[in-house]
Amino acid sequence: QLHVVESGGGLVQPGGSLRLSCTVSGGSLDYYSVAWYRMVPGKEREGVSCLTADDKPHYGDSVKGRFIVARANTTNTVSLQMDNLKPEDTAEYFCVVRRFCLLTMTRVQSGDFWGLGTQVTVSS
Repeated sequence: QLHVVESGGGLVQPGGSLRLSCTVSGGSLDYYSVAWYRMVPGKEREGVSCLTADDKPHYGDSVKGRFIVARANTTNTVSLQMDNLKPEDTAEYFCVVRRFCLLTMTRVQSGDFWGLGTQVTVSS
């Protein structure tokens, strides 16, 4: 059973940066993709980024060119570098470990491992 913990959220001004981390314990990330989703109350969950097991990144259209997902030096941690943040990036960000990388798959699937989320607020 994998345990997923997000960290790095906070309050930042528009144009600023944050780095989120997704740390996984209880097993190896070999053969798993790691995805980031975000959610605002009253809105649909949105796929932000996904890193495949062989380290191919994918991004949602709203964050392309601003966010970068990468595996950190410790192989069980995946970071999400978020630059040029906008107020519309404000959301709870969740990390999910799953067997596939499909950002449009926003619902929880059998076999997923989700973290509890970290809040990102972009405001002046």
